[in-house]
Amino acid sequence: MMKAVKGPGFVGLACASAAVGLGIVYLFAAGAPSRHIAINLAALVVGLAAYATIVVPQWRLGAAEKAVLPALGLMILATALLGTPVEGAARWVALGPLSLQVSLIVLPAMVVLFARRPGPAGAAGIAVAALGLALQPDRAMAGALAAGIAAVALYRREPAVLIALAAAAIGFAATLMQPDNLPATPWVDQIFYSSFDVHPAAGLAVIAGSVLLQIPGLVGGARRPTGSAFAALWLTIVVAAALGNYPTPVVGYGGSAILGYLLSLSLMSRTRRTEGREAVSRDSSAEERDGSSLSASLT
Repeated sequence: MMKAVKGPGFVGLACASAAVGLGIVYLFAAGAPSRHIAINLAALVVGLAAYATIVVPQWRLGAAEKAVLPALGLMILATALLGTPVEGAARWVALGPLSLQVSLIVLPAMVVLFARRPGPAGAAGIAVAALGLALQPDRAMAGALAAGIAAVALYRREPAVLIALAAAAIGFAATLMQPDNLPATPWVDQIFYSSFDVHPAAGLAVIAGSVLLQIPGLVGGARRPTGSAFAALWLTIVVAAALGNYPTPVVGYGGSAILGYLLSLSLMSRTRRTEGREAVSRDSSAEERDGSSLSASLT
């Protein structure tokens, strides 16, 4: 586990845990049911376990890696087609007494994975996800997808990235042309404002927790595609929550955002470790070449 919490990984886990804790402060002050607090805590524990499972081992997906993004995109599309509709929006899947917002869990991971290694299969997965979000419809997550891919495009102008960006932009535009009549859900939506009605300290806890969510993307490499995509996506989700009736991630009630945040954080942290090993390998190779050249010149 120590490997998982070194460097930026420690910052990310600390920010995620603190944001969940500040959210619990708000939920308790706002009189949310104890079940809501327990679900957020359980999501944090599961998310931390997923983080350790992804970051610590040295596993490789190999050829199967190309199928991950299309499979995740199909999960979002299947939610739109088969999910539980509420006021015309199909964004949730019922799991016993729980309702999971699939896009909040898998979409952040998709964006980080695509930023790490864009390609035709990844672009296809992003396009399928954009279609699913347009059908749900979900303006917040469609906008977050577009923002995340746009951040990747700042660093990579490859055809696959541009195709993915076009698909995400079209999907976002499609959500803007459809009505979104979902009312605000207590302890979930619009809590940037309602929390201050509870108590100023509760409002400050919500704001502070939302700010903490942005730090790992900056520490994790704002000048890298993965860090920039992570930061752009989560900032867009937070802004959407402030502008409309969309879930306030991590600090509000809802385990989906907590799982999605830690899952994407783990993939970003793993990517940084991989980049570090590759950089060391490149430096070592360069030193060996320099040494060989020097020996040749001396002889």
